[in-house]
Amino acid sequence: MEGEAAQLYFEVFSFLVKKELRDTMRFEGRSRKPPRDEVNCLLSFFYSLLANDVRSALEGVGLDPAVGFLHRERPGRPSLALDIMEEFRPYLADRLALTLINRRQITASDFIRTEVGGFVLKDKARKDVLTAWQERKREEIEHPFLKEKMTVGMLLHMQARLLARYMRGDMDAYPPFVMR
Repeated sequence: MEGEAAQLYFEVFSFLVKKELRDTMRFEGRSRKPPRDEVNCLLSFFYSLLANDVRSALEGVGLDPAVGFLHRERPGRPSLALDIMEEFRPYLADRLALTLINRRQITASDFIRTEVGGFVLKDKARKDVLTAWQERKREEIEHPFLKEKMTVGMLLHMQARLLARYMRGDMDAYPPFVMR
């Protein structure tokens, strides 16, 4: 189900890039290893950052990031981190990528095409993207379930804490992060 939902989501993702930018900031469906266009490169970079942050949050509350519910377990794969990541991809990673693209803060000139046909960020662009990521994580938001103000970066830790409480029997259900 997750795979089918992702396929439908990414079929329309290019329409979120401003029309006048679609020729230079192409998105031809989700691709990775290597990302075949600039938008996929940016998404993959953000997804890597998000996976690392979620993994750290899970470990911080004593959960094993490798034992997941939705993603198949494989050696070295942080399946639980990938599961929790799904809650934050659109809100944190995808939204930030689209903001940087649509505001022209990241352009096609910020990428290098590799010998194998993939794309990577140039060094300066990578620093700019990391700065934007950290700034986004410092923004304040009200947690939709807890009704408490916290930084976007703290959301990851809060969701890990809520999942741990649920798994230990302290809560009847796990409240996934959903922004409306």
